[in-house]
Amino acid sequence: MSSVWESVQLARHAKRPLFMDYASQLFSEFDILHGDRLYGDDKAIVGGLARLNGESVMLIGQHRGRSTRERIEHNFGMANPEGYRKSIRLAKMAERFNLPVLTFIDTQGAYPGVGAEERGQAQAIAESIAVFSALKVPVIATVIGEGGSGGALAIGVADRVNMLSNSIYSVISPEGCASILWKTAEKASDASEALKLNASNLYQLGLINDVVDEGEGAHINAEPVMAKLKDLITKQLDELKGLTVDEMLEQRYQRLKSFDSSLSLS
Repeated sequence: MSSVWESVQLARHAKRPLFMDYASQLFSEFDILHGDRLYGDDKAIVGGLARLNGESVMLIGQHRGRSTRERIEHNFGMANPEGYRKSIRLAKMAERFNLPVLTFIDTQGAYPGVGAEERGQAQAIAESIAVFSALKVPVIATVIGEGGSGGALAIGVADRVNMLSNSIYSVISPEGCASILWKTAEKASDASEALKLNASNLYQLGLINDVVDEGEGAHINAEPVMAKLKDLITKQLDELKGLTVDEMLEQRYQRLKSFDSSLSLS
């Protein structure tokens, strides 16, 4: 079994599949929608209408970019407030037309720049969490790489939360945690163990629903990983469609409420 720190390194692997890779392989007819209707279009978050097995869905994901030029264009997957406001707009559109919402998480965190704070970063994240928690359509979130802090949680409140086996999900990066606890980022591996931020630990804690086994790693052989994820999401959607809206919302509420007991650490 790999260590938690090894999971961190694999989650950040340069050749790991990105959101747009999953969008092109799992879905068809992905029509990207732009803008937050207030300030601009944040390319760190990409979203729009798509089809999964012929069914219309709303697809939203954080895209980090592969090349240097693409990474700069997408701000390394670190969204500004307009990115989260775009997510809110798309989620509300999905609810209006009774479409499931599928989100893909891959970010170090929300962009921490002064401009983002001036334009309401914290408020945008908080509003996104509130909107996703109350959506009257099925919501499935999948962590495909890094899931960092509120930047990930903003599109991570869902009926089902999945993680690839080499992905990570945490309130803070290992380096950030180490800098606070030990005053040095060199203790990042120790911090990652303490944070229990890999998929197997979070599954045992009851914070996520399913883990998609990557085998040797999605960066080595992506096709079987994507096939497993597509089957899982399809199964989860079928389960959620069998519930009434009230049943689905109650289950979502109870799931979030249960985290208090899940997080008692021994």
